Amino acid sequence: MSQPDAQPVDQSVDQSVDQSVEGTAAAPRIQQKVAAEVIGTFALVFFGCGSVVYASRVDQFTIATVGFTFGLVVMVMAYAFGRVSGGHFNPAVSVGAAVGGRIAWREAGTYAVAQLGGAVLGALALFLLMHGFPGYRATRNMGQNFYGDQGNGYAWWAAFLLEVLITATFVMVILAVTDERFEHPALAPLAIGLTLTAIHFVAIPATGTSANPARSIGPALFAGGDAIIQLWLFILAPLLGGIAAGALYPAVFGRHAESIPGSGLAFLRPRAQVVVLGPDQYQQQWNQEAGTASYAVAQPIVQDGWQWDPVGQQWHPVGQTPEQWRAQQQAQQQAQQQVQQQVQQQVQPSADDDPGDHTQIRPPQ
Repeated sequence: MSQPDAQPVDQSVDQSVDQSVEGTAAAPRIQQKVAAEVIGTFALVFFGCGSVVYASRVDQFTIATVGFTFGLVVMVMAYAFGRVSGGHFNPAVSVGAAVGGRIAWREAGTYAVAQLGGAVLGALALFLLMHGFPGYRATRNMGQNFYGDQGNGYAWWAAFLLEVLITATFVMVILAVTDERFEHPALAPLAIGLTLTAIHFVAIPATGTSANPARSIGPALFAGGDAIIQLWLFILAPLLGGIAAGALYPAVFGRHAESIPGSGLAFLRPRAQVVVLGPDQYQQQWNQEAGTASYAVAQPIVQDGWQWDPVGQQWHPVGQTPEQWRAQQQAQQQAQQQVQQQVQQQVQPSADDDPGDHTQIRPPQ
């Protein structure tokens, strides 16, 4: 059996190897996804709630500035880290994605823990920095959410329904623009950020706009008192909104591929996910097992019974590991060296031989 010719190896095969290596490197680890969710949620809480708290010190609080701050932060963080984790930054989004079959429940739970951690860290940073103002008190002054007597007197049932509605709308848009059938994936973070801005314009006077349990929990822990008592509404309502959107979107618009194992209502252990290579990594994180004709799944490079080893940069027979092939080659080289040594010993004339005799013994065939 002969190895493939050198020319294909140097050109087309090397290109395929590079693509294979790039596809492997492009698949983020769970630690990287957790870090992305922590950082994104940290920024959301720190800058979003900070736009409320800092502006209140100089009486420059406006609905527009707060709404745009939340929307811009989510948009920027999605552009920055969407390729890593999908850019959820919100337990309601992760739950909606799990119900809609986009991610497994186990991953959604991991995301939620990371998002809560990022929200608490963001609120903690804001709490510490606000004490740079003399006489600052965090009670009812951390950009927390509210309803009833703690806000503008908005009834709890109306606040509950409002939070369900705006969260469902938000998650519905996210599922739509991250669908693999969406023709302009580069615009997805922009659409998500503008949607969040719009719902802030509507809901800030009523509840301060949650649509995100992590965003509500972080500031409430430092605002204390009634902010913690009212947390139940800003946890339950957004989660219900996310669940409603996750169930409604595939029911109305269908699915482009089968659900991720372990998502939806099938609480099964997810199998290893197949990462597809495509032009938009942000979309890939939302469609991890979806494939189209234009996408290529990273596969071993096999040619004429030989398989390319991208680590060792050499070919080895199909059915053998690179280590086995290298060991076999080494054994063959040692055997050849022993044969060559024996041949040299037979060819070298001894001192007793006739100096005129130049007869040589040929090596065995």
